[in-house]
Amino acid sequence: MSSQTSSERLKRFVFGRSELDDPDWPVDHVPESERRGLWSISAVLLGFVFFAGTIYAGAEVGTAVGFGRMLGAMGVGYAILGAYVATLCAIGAKAGLTTVLLSRYTFGRLGAKWADLLLGGTQVGWFAATIPMVAEPTARFFGVDTPTWVAALILAWGVLHLATAYVGYDGMELLSKVAVPALVVTGLLSMGIALGDVGGFDGLFGGGTNEMAFGAAVTVVVGTFISGGTQAPNWARFARNGRVGFWAGLVAFLLGNGFLFFSGAVGGAAYDVTPAGDLYAVLAAQGLAALGLVALILNIWTTNDNTAYAFGVAGSEAFDYGRKRPFVLAGGAVGILLALTGVADALVPYLNLLGQYVPPLGGVIIADFLLCWRLEIPRMEDVEFAPLRVSALAGYVVGCAVAALTAGSLVPGVALPELFPGVASLNGLVASVVVHTVLYYGLERRGLLGGHDVADDADYC
Repeated sequence: MSSQTSSERLKRFVFGRSELDDPDWPVDHVPESERRGLWSISAVLLGFVFFAGTIYAGAEVGTAVGFGRMLGAMGVGYAILGAYVATLCAIGAKAGLTTVLLSRYTFGRLGAKWADLLLGGTQVGWFAATIPMVAEPTARFFGVDTPTWVAALILAWGVLHLATAYVGYDGMELLSKVAVPALVVTGLLSMGIALGDVGGFDGLFGGGTNEMAFGAAVTVVVGTFISGGTQAPNWARFARNGRVGFWAGLVAFLLGNGFLFFSGAVGGAAYDVTPAGDLYAVLAAQGLAALGLVALILNIWTTNDNTAYAFGVAGSEAFDYGRKRPFVLAGGAVGILLALTGVADALVPYLNLLGQYVPPLGGVIIADFLLCWRLEIPRMEDVEFAPLRVSALAGYVVGCAVAALTAGSLVPGVALPELFPGVASLNGLVASVVVHTVLYYGLERRGLLGGHDVADDADYC
C-alpha cells in the first residue's frame, strides 16, 4: 500500500491532478476568464528579458563602437526588435495560443513539429548554458569555488529555476513582480555610482576601438533577444486582448531590454571587469557584492523559468498532450545534466547562431496571421489542419538562406559568401515574409498549393 501511495504521488507530481485541466492551457486557446492586464503580462515579459547576457552585449558594443554610436545602434536595433516582438505578442493574445500552436496554423500539423524542435530544443540548451552563470558566482561569493560545490549549486539552482515554471504562469508572475522592480532599482543605483566614478556622461562618450561596424552593432542589439522574443506569445497569450499584448511586448523588448543593454554599456565603460559589464562583478567593484549576487540570482531566475516553461509548452504541442509539467521536468533534467557535464560551454555559439534561424520562423508567422489570415483566426477545433503548408515552409527556408548569406556562415566553422549587406536576422525575417505572402496569394489561395480546411460554421477568436 505504501509503495502504491508513493507511486500515485509521483504520478500526480509529474502529470498533475487528472481531474483538473492544466491551468496554463498548453494545447488550447486561453479562455477569456483567464486573461490578464498590462501589468501582469509586462511583469512576466520583463522578467524574461532581464538577462545578464544582454548586459554583456551592451558592454561589448559600447567598447567596440563608442558610446555615441552605441546609442544609435540601440535606437535602430530596438525599434526592429520591439516592433517584431510586439506584433507577435498581439497575434498570440488575439488567438490565445503559444508560438508552437500558432505554428500549427502557419506550417501545418507536421510542420509545427519543426517549430517544437527548434524552439523547444533551443530552450533546453539555453537552460543548460545559463545555470552556471549564477552557480559559479554564488560559489565564489561564499568561498567554495570547487568543482564539487559548483556542481551542487548547478543542481540546486536548476531545480529552483524549474520550480516556478512547474507552477506555471502564476508562479512566474509572482516572482517577476518581486524581481523586476528590485532589478530596476538596482540597475539605476549601479548606473548612478558608475557615472560618478567615470566622470559623468562626458566620461562615457568618445573612445571605442572601431572593431565593429555599425551594421554589426545593430545585429548584436537585435540578436540579444530576437530568438527568445519569438517565444513571447507563450506569455502574451494570457493578455486581455491584442492591444494589451502589443504594448506589453513593446514595454519589455524595447524599454526593458534597452535599459539592460544601456546599463551594460555604462558598467563596461566605468569598470575593467571580466566579462565586460558583468552585473555581479560591476556591483562587487562598487562595494555591493551581496546586492550584486541577489540581483544576479533574480536576473537569471526570471529568465530561466521562462526558458523551462517554453520547452514545456513545446513538448505539449509536439505530443499533443494537454499538460506541460512532464515536459518541463524532462527538459529541465536534460538541461541540468548538460550543465553538470560541461557540454553547455560548447552550446553557446550554437545557441547564438540560432538567432539567425529563428527570426524567419517568426516572420512567416507574422505574415501568415496579418496578411493571409488577416487576424480572422478560427478556433483550432474548427480547423482540419493540413500536414504541411508549402508556402510557409518555402518562406522559412528562403529566409534562413538569406540570413546565412548575410552573416556569411551556415554553422560555426562553415563559412558562406556574404552576398547581402545588412543585419542577418532582419534580412531573413523580411525574406520569409515576402516569400510566404507571394506564394500564398499566388498559389495557395488559388488552390494550386494545399492549405487547411475551415468549417463553414467555425467560431473565431
